[in-house]
Amino acid sequence: MTLLPAPPTGGHALPFAQGLAQHGDRTAFVTAEGELSYRELADRVAATIHRLGPGRRLVLLPGANTADALVVHLAALAAGHPVLLVPGDHPEAVQSLIDAYDPDVVARPAEGDWVIEERRTGSAHVFHPDLALLLSTSGSTGSPKLVRLSYENLQANAEAIATYLGIRASDRAATTLPMHYCYGLSVVHSHLARGAGLVLTGLSVADACFWDLFRSARGTALAGVPYTFDLLDRVGFAEMDLPHLRYVTQAGGRLAPDRVRHYAELGVRRGWDLFVMYGQTEATARMAYLPPELATSRPDTIGIPVPGGSFSLAPVEEAVDEGGVGELVYTGPNVMLGYAHSPDDLALGRTVDALRTGDLARRTDDGLYEIVGRRSRFLKILGLRIDPQRVEAMLEGHGLSALCAGDDSVLSVTVERRPGWDARRVRRRVVDECALPPRAVRVHVVPDLPRLPSGKPDYAAVRALGDRPGESPDDGGSGPHDLCALYARVLDRPGVTPDDSFVGLGGDSLSYVEVSLQLEQRLGRLPANWHVTPIRELAAPDAVSPTRRRARLETSVALRAVAIVCVVGSHVRLFEIRGGAHLLLAVAGFNFARFLLTSAERRERVRRTARSIGRIALPTMAWTAFALLFSDAYDWTNLLLLHNALAPEVMGPGIHLWFVEALVYILLVTLALLAVPAVDRVERRFPYGLPVALAALGLLTRFELIGLPDRSQITDAVTIFWLFALGWAAAKSRTVPQRLLVTVAALAALPGFFPGEPRREAFVAIGFVLLVWLPTLPSHRRVNQLAGVLAAASLSIYLTHWQIYPILDDVSEPLALLTALLFGIGYSTAVSRLTRWTGRRFRGRRASGPRASMTPRTGSRPVRARRFQGLRTSHPGTRCD
Repeated sequence: MTLLPAPPTGGHALPFAQGLAQHGDRTAFVTAEGELSYRELADRVAATIHRLGPGRRLVLLPGANTADALVVHLAALAAGHPVLLVPGDHPEAVQSLIDAYDPDVVARPAEGDWVIEERRTGSAHVFHPDLALLLSTSGSTGSPKLVRLSYENLQANAEAIATYLGIRASDRAATTLPMHYCYGLSVVHSHLARGAGLVLTGLSVADACFWDLFRSARGTALAGVPYTFDLLDRVGFAEMDLPHLRYVTQAGGRLAPDRVRHYAELGVRRGWDLFVMYGQTEATARMAYLPPELATSRPDTIGIPVPGGSFSLAPVEEAVDEGGVGELVYTGPNVMLGYAHSPDDLALGRTVDALRTGDLARRTDDGLYEIVGRRSRFLKILGLRIDPQRVEAMLEGHGLSALCAGDDSVLSVTVERRPGWDARRVRRRVVDECALPPRAVRVHVVPDLPRLPSGKPDYAAVRALGDRPGESPDDGGSGPHDLCALYARVLDRPGVTPDDSFVGLGGDSLSYVEVSLQLEQRLGRLPANWHVTPIRELAAPDAVSPTRRRARLETSVALRAVAIVCVVGSHVRLFEIRGGAHLLLAVAGFNFARFLLTSAERRERVRRTARSIGRIALPTMAWTAFALLFSDAYDWTNLLLLHNALAPEVMGPGIHLWFVEALVYILLVTLALLAVPAVDRVERRFPYGLPVALAALGLLTRFELIGLPDRSQITDAVTIFWLFALGWAAAKSRTVPQRLLVTVAALAALPGFFPGEPRREAFVAIGFVLLVWLPTLPSHRRVNQLAGVLAAASLSIYLTHWQIYPILDDVSEPLALLTALLFGIGYSTAVSRLTRWTGRRFRGRRASGPRASMTPRTGSRPVRARRFQGLRTSHPGTRCD
């Protein structure tokens, strides 16, 4: 028997994860490639424990339904390492949580294999001894708000589920749900706790290969959310021959009573049981279940508490007139320790004893619990608790008779008509009093307020009016579909889904500004880390903040706007503020790290970087070719972006494009470096250390410690690379000492870099300090719009202003500046539209070509056999490649 190492000092461990070997040669899981016994699984877990190292460490793990992910998960829990389980199919969510929680160890798939990256020796965190697992709350895929679960929570919940399901050692449950989802994880834990088996797969129930594997593996259990049952209907589940199926479980949302009754009756006919369950991530998974024998007669209830748990009903004001109805409160050993919002919260102990579910429920005469609604009279719109009665009282103070109702996304206001008050004026008053964005308030003016026959307000009618458009602002919508359409239009990416993010779709600094401005207008403000947050999270009511009196502007956007105005204004000689191009280079490094160095696969990062280079180089070459038609200021070296490479010592008009050439050279060299697998691995393990090391190399040329003859000190890519590298390092700085280091390096390198120009050095220094230390700056919405337009067009303005401002320079310097800026904005708009049109034409031809394929992609890849030398092939007919 394999003896697993004892957990590190200061922490506990999960009993069933430590006791895997006691189940001997029973099958632990079956994959399309074969199967693994508990003894073999325990061996792999023991080996992985040694790889995770001594001492408690925060282990971030993408929760894919693969053997590798399962082994790492069990190893961490068995050894006492807290696990941060994240979505395995959303790289942007992974990166968002890495940035937020700075894990000590990251386990992830890399080019078809799995690697364990140790980001430091020891741990950067302090952990409470009971902390075992961190999960995102239901519906979130990258939010920093996490649920803290203890070892007792996990063990108790697994035992409770195994008890009421009657799990046997001979059972084999299919992993139909992702492991990072609490419901899917509870399936894994409850079966492993009883020595039962898993049919480990990432295939969908809509895939014929899933059913081939399920039958050959003698699967006995299926789990599904409501949508899973829709898929089961489509694939003809009712007629399938599944001789070993013993039970089907349902959770993850309300299944309509008639659907519950239908599947319960189907189970009776086919010899399996249906368990309808109720739970939340905050309760580790399950709080209640409906015994199968009651599913046909009481499909409208959630049943009874799970073993070890209990319910109570807390009085609530909104249900005072409904007898026996209260807020459902759960207590039991599976109630979470509490929430975590930052790494500091990992040291907290229990902060929650009873879980207030937010659901309104009643206890029936036969002891079952029935959900009758949510706490709806009090609304929580965009994070604000809104009391409709107080809104009514406020409007009454202005002489208006009104009724207010709504849901968690919109406040519906119905007002009795009164002279001088139209819907827009009412909406403005409510917006000002409640600090809600205009889009969250719908106003209807009616001759008479809706009333019930008893004379009481008819709030159902008010809510029904709220479902209609009403008087609304002119800005775009903020729902998932609206934001998907926005991303698709700006990024020219068809097929955008709510699970995509800006970075995941390949967004870069050129498209960042336009999307950020649109989002701020639609959401009320720009959420932190929006560029790596899935659209679904951005559109969620609790993820959007109410309108602020004062807007904020991202520092990188502000610096791009200010820098380009200073570049053009200085060349026009309207004022003398130089250094804008060098500041733009540092901002370019900052944005390179934010948008291109994501957790995507190496090849994908290389592809996105190459595309960004093309978006810089091609418009530059096109404009240069146009300028050659009427000017001899440029030659073929400028057209091919080779002037600085071939004639760096030659000054004059040919040097005008030095900034673009330098940026392209730097990006090409960086792309070549990161295309090397070893360098890619180093960057992922040392995301801050690598750019710091590169900046140190760049400073050797800045201080002329490495001699480079015939190079321009301030315009050559080799001698200014350190600015780009320090911007890169600034974006990857996570601690105050790290930010101090890059700040000190920049401030030490700037003096003397521009000989005889201390103001130029000061301008770059001030901009760099702002970039490092202030993510946003106080602003105004009008200023944000102007800055956004300038920042988005900064490259085009830089390219074209050399030919535009001289036309009016002798007439009026302010007019020359304004014309150059407007022309550059126009050129940027034209390039964007041409790029999108070309992309659509290319996709249209490719889709209509003879090689177009309609073959859908199936679920995750099968487990690779070479990763499991002890894998016993026992299902040769189940492979569906």
